[in-house]
Amino acid sequence: MTNPRVLLLDEVSLGLSPLAVEGVYHSLQTLIAGGATILLVEQDLGRAAAVATRIACMLEGRIVLEGAADSLTRQQITEAYFGLNRRVANGVGA
Repeated sequence: MTNPRVLLLDEVSLGLSPLAVEGVYHSLQTLIAGGATILLVEQDLGRAAAVATRIACMLEGRIVLEGAADSLTRQQITEAYFGLNRRVANGVGA
C-alpha cells in the first residue's frame, strides 16, 4: 500500500535494535502527520505514548482504562495493565 489510511500494528519494536526502533517510530510519526490512523499494540509504553493521541489498556480481554494520551499518567496505565485497580476495588490489594 502506498498511502494507507488505517494501519493495525502489533509489537513493532519487539526484537529490534534500538536504531531500528528509532526508524520504525520515525516512520510512524511521518504516517500520522500525513493523516494515517494507527492502532498500535506495543510493549514499550514510553515510545507508544510519545506518538499516541489515545491510549487503551486491556486486561483479560476487556478495556480497563482508556483516554487521551496526555491525560493518563504512567502510574494509571501501569496499574490498569497489572490489574491493580481491579484488585484494590475488590479488596484484594487493600
